[in-house]
Amino acid sequence: MKHSSSRELFAYWNERRGQRPAPERADVDPGAIRGALGDSFILALDDGEARFRLAGTRVCALFCRELKGASFLSLWSAQSRVAVDALIRAGSDESAGSVAGAVGYVTDGQVDLELLLLPLLHRGRQDARLIGILAPLKIPYWLGTEPVRELTLGVHRHVGPLVSPRVSRSHITLPTESRPRRGLVVHQGGRT
Repeated sequence: MKHSSSRELFAYWNERRGQRPAPERADVDPGAIRGALGDSFILALDDGEARFRLAGTRVCALFCRELKGASFLSLWSAQSRVAVDALIRAGSDESAGSVAGAVGYVTDGQVDLELLLLPLLHRGRQDARLIGILAPLKIPYWLGTEPVRELTLGVHRHVGPLVSPRVSRSHITLPTESRPRRGLVVHQGGRT
């Protein structure tokens, strides 16, 4: 993650989730991520579509409008929508976070952005909310005066919870019959 807002939100999200796949929406305290709030947003996944529930001031300034209620996919180019939708589904269905590069196009130029999408539980439901960051890597001089017309998705990868190992693997000795075998192992059985 390149942007400080992405790193701040990811660290807070990971801390708040504990042993769960994702934290509850109610567990997120906006004051705790004060530095990232302007670049953050929350998406609600209702009726199969991701819509902005909240959007920070700098996210709205990129598009020169309030984004609450707007479709998240509508901001993306036609070529990027399938991939962005897959990132949303990975977050909602599999509790997998994603970080990606993106490019925002304005009339006479472009801006490089970072996108972070992280799942949130909402009243126990895994598929209801995502929290994220959409931040320019370098703040453009035109921010708030010229709207980004569309976004394209760049390189992306899944990010997961940070897990601190309690025991170093180098100190574990498995009995000979329990040691993992290297190579391909075929087990009999399967679907009937």
